[in-house]
Amino acid sequence: MKHTVMNHTPGNPTSRRHLLLGTAAAGALFAAGCTSNENNDSGDEGKQPAGAADTKPGKKVTVGFAGPQADHGWLNAINEQAKRRAKEYEDVKLVSTEGSNDTAQQIGQIETLINKKVDVLVILPADGKALTQVGLKAMEKGIPVVNLDRVFASPQAYRCWIGGDNYGMGLNAGRYIGEQLKGKKNAKVVELAGLDNLELTRQRTAGFDAALKNYPNIKKVGRQAAEFTVESGQSKMAQLLQAHSSFDALWNHDDDQGVGAERAIQQAGRDDFLMVGGAGAKRAMDAIKADNTVLKATVLYPPTMAASAIDLARALGQGKGVGGLAELEIPASLTLYSAVVTKDNVDQYLPTGFS
Repeated sequence: MKHTVMNHTPGNPTSRRHLLLGTAAAGALFAAGCTSNENNDSGDEGKQPAGAADTKPGKKVTVGFAGPQADHGWLNAINEQAKRRAKEYEDVKLVSTEGSNDTAQQIGQIETLINKKVDVLVILPADGKALTQVGLKAMEKGIPVVNLDRVFASPQAYRCWIGGDNYGMGLNAGRYIGEQLKGKKNAKVVELAGLDNLELTRQRTAGFDAALKNYPNIKKVGRQAAEFTVESGQSKMAQLLQAHSSFDALWNHDDDQGVGAERAIQQAGRDDFLMVGGAGAKRAMDAIKADNTVLKATVLYPPTMAASAIDLARALGQGKGVGGLAELEIPASLTLYSAVVTKDNVDQYLPTGFS
């Protein structure tokens, strides 16, 4: 199966039950010390809550991690973020699978982790619906599951979901472009989307269109759907450039396909518009910082969610909550914020950029 079909597919980011957190804010919560819910060291169990997770070594936790095949920059970053975060904790042992986009193979890998009796599972499924049963199996055996990004078909298949906000990605891209063009009469924008058969693509477009409605001076005049690859980005961008001799802004859904889009733009000799990317590749952030191309911003779909998933798994394994929140348990779901990275804040986000 082509990796493009698996490209950071969302959970249910528009659900109101999700708790919206920025990447930095989420990290701060998990790293925070205990709140007023202090650990009860008296041995009198049950009278006080276990407290919030912090960075101090505690109960040993074995976390099983079943991620995707790293055949896309974002997916590779997911795997690296999980491994890097686990190494920061003395009390976490990470048992990782090889990674696969084949659902049957991934199910077998997860069943192996279940048989190893890991304490917690972190799963980014190749296909959320297809892997729902193995998530249910883990939960039924008392192994809590942290469902990463691509959501299972049943909430009973996971204890906590954490992922990105595709609708919010489009919304923030539209808002940024709208603010840049709000003083221009009859402004025109075009969109280079991802695969239209994916819900994530439709959500990104819906958010983008919703934001543009707040700017009556702006009209979307063109749209092409690429495939999250360099080659498709180049060919579809060439079609947009040929069809539209002038426009003021471009939103490209994915920084990997943006490499091809920028090639087409350079070949056409065009520099009469601004470009906004998506996902948060380091290459895109470097270009934004240099400020010498049409690329002026990128909207994040943070791979740091994998690091936060390890934080959640550790807290679950230790029976703790999240620092900075009054609740005794970790939330049922966390939707990360799609921040817009520009030359004004790029240094802050560069460490999260992926190759």
